[in-house]
Amino acid sequence: MEQKLPLPPFTFETATQKVQLAEDAWNSQDPHRVSLAYTIDTEWRNRDKFINGRAEVVQFLTSKWQKEQSYKLKKELWTYTGNRIAVRFEYEYHDHTGQWYRAYGNENWEFDENGLMQKRYASINDLAIGEEDRRL
Repeated sequence: MEQKLPLPPFTFETATQKVQLAEDAWNSQDPHRVSLAYTIDTEWRNRDKFINGRAEVVQFLTSKWQKEQSYKLKKELWTYTGNRIAVRFEYEYHDHTGQWYRAYGNENWEFDENGLMQKRYASINDLAIGEEDRRL
């Protein structure tokens, strides 16, 4: 049986650890690595996209990081309870033309008993920024 520590129910310390592990994985920009934190049948909403299962996660992230170049993410624990965690985040990237963006948003996560994320709901807004305005 696959497990991804720490396991729920979460404490402040283990929720904070889970958030940092997610940040580190996403900053690797390795779709396969990221997908291993999710259940085989994970359910996502990412902006206007609905993604189901690890295979679709890998496909989605591969496409995402081809478009969102020089990607750098920072996540922050917002709250937690039982097997759920909410985070706020921001990330920066540039597109193929060199235009930089900062994306802001919130995610709601739900984990199974093995610490794998079964649901991820993300609300995200992008703001065009100048390269001189980058923070990450």
